[in-house]
Amino acid sequence: HIQDPASQRLTWNKPPKSVLVIKKIRDASLLQPFKELCVYLTEENNMIVYVEKKVLEDPAIANDENFGPVKKKFCTFREDYDDISNQIDFIICLGGDGTLLYASSLFQGSVPPVMAFHLGSLGFLTPFNFENFQSQVTQVIEGNAALVLRSRLKVKVVKEHREKMTLQNGIEENGVVSANLEKEVGKQIMQYQVLNEVVVDRGPSSYLSNVDVFLDGHLITTVQGDGVIVSTPTGSTAYAAAAGASMIHPNVPAIMITPICPHSLSFRPIVVPAGVELKIMLSPDARNTAWVSFDGRKRQEICHGDSISITTSCYPLPSICFRDPVSDWFESLAECLHWNVRKKQNNFAVEEEE
Repeated sequence: HIQDPASQRLTWNKPPKSVLVIKKIRDASLLQPFKELCVYLTEENNMIVYVEKKVLEDPAIANDENFGPVKKKFCTFREDYDDISNQIDFIICLGGDGTLLYASSLFQGSVPPVMAFHLGSLGFLTPFNFENFQSQVTQVIEGNAALVLRSRLKVKVVKEHREKMTLQNGIEENGVVSANLEKEVGKQIMQYQVLNEVVVDRGPSSYLSNVDVFLDGHLITTVQGDGVIVSTPTGSTAYAAAAGASMIHPNVPAIMITPICPHSLSFRPIVVPAGVELKIMLSPDARNTAWVSFDGRKRQEICHGDSISITTSCYPLPSICFRDPVSDWFESLAECLHWNVRKKQNNFAVEEEE
């Protein structure tokens, strides 16, 4: 029996009490929707609202005296410093697709259900409009909504210890806080949960990238080109689609491997089963290093001896649907990507018999 994707529904064991509101920063058009939503959550629903500290540092919010009483009720946190993963019942995003990716990065384990409002530029992953937000939020709180479980990638980066890399209190030389840092003898291990894609590219080098791709321990190919994209079905409509890959519905359990400008006419994108383990390393004869990024963040250099292990995470991102998983996806294809949009061919005119 294969489950109908539309049968997945959001249900609460007990009513949600805490909500994380994620707002796109440096966007003045979101200030009013953000304030209206927070007032509705705190005063109408008596919920505990979590907001990132840097959001409240915006002068338009900090200097708004009318918003002061509501702001005092907020719980605040700082990315990479405060762990709120066990304190949030569900998440509301205000912005574009980037806000959903950011929400994913905050939860390296289990992710609460996410309700995303389209207030950004593209909005492929944000199906809700803000006009009727009160009724829509109430419907979610009552647990009457369809759900799509967007699979994520569990990525482990293992780097050989090098003298130039010094760590002080978990902070690297460039000031970036290491994610889930572990230390082994001569090795540095970092882990990430990725919603869209892992991108390995040639960085600033003028040479082709030259990386080996292993699947469950077996060498399957060597990528010579600008790089390679390893993506989830959710990420198939992002960078992978721009690189010529197929678009996969998020309910399909799969991992996509897409070359970026390969120096081979026969190197086509492939889809492998979810759950396999991919491993990417520099080829022994590579002329240059490679660079890797995770959903466009945490960009870092990969040298000889380093490795990137990728598999399907057991912690998907539960995304709340506006209608259902199938309708929302095709709506996004049509609205955001203008999929298969063309002028229709005219039919033949019927000639009347003489």
